[in-house]
Amino acid sequence: MNVLIGHTWKGFDKFPSGGFILCPNHLTEIDPLVVGHAVYSNGHIPRWMAKESLFKPPVLGWVMKTSGQVPVARSSSGAARSLQAAKEVLDAGGVIIIYPEGTLTRDPNLWPMVGKTGAARLALQTGAPVVPVSHWGDQDLLPRYSKKMFLFPRKRVNVTVGPEVQLDDLRGGPRTRKVLQEATDRIMDAITAIQAEQRGEEPPAERWDPAAHGQASTGRSFESGPSADQ
Repeated sequence: MNVLIGHTWKGFDKFPSGGFILCPNHLTEIDPLVVGHAVYSNGHIPRWMAKESLFKPPVLGWVMKTSGQVPVARSSSGAARSLQAAKEVLDAGGVIIIYPEGTLTRDPNLWPMVGKTGAARLALQTGAPVVPVSHWGDQDLLPRYSKKMFLFPRKRVNVTVGPEVQLDDLRGGPRTRKVLQEATDRIMDAITAIQAEQRGEEPPAERWDPAAHGQASTGRSFESGPSADQ
């Protein structure tokens, strides 16, 4: 990564002591390496909650398993195992990385889109702090869903950590859909605020919602949907 990119890292002194959940934006397929590089270089071992299918290919699956990544399954029993595995990492003082958007942003201008409730659910169930982070610039190295890297000129990536998202008032009570959505909105607001500062731009007044634009929530073909021109 040092060969591929120059970097500016900010705010890593904001990491809390003990285990915590790190929530980044999701711009491009290479950004897990960018975020992981920054986290590792600042003294923490990054572990992602990643979709179960990534653990099945022979080589990639071996890497994911032996490096302690946490598979996320769709079944109820599998989800419970994923939660327990993540909790064990947090209890041991580790860092769990969750992309709250769940997939690469569909926003045409790459702003963070609406989030899913997985990160909020884990935070409220475990009591772990949630730390937002935004990265910007790696989309110039590998554009969203591109199969080609643009190595020259050498790109510079900014990775900035924000203050812990305040969720204390939501802990302890019932984890209703409304509570989970409120926690998720706070996480996405924090990530968006960091990216706005990185870009020196105002974010859109309303976060992009793929469902409202007729787009699939997963997969590369979302731009071919009925609202791809929006």
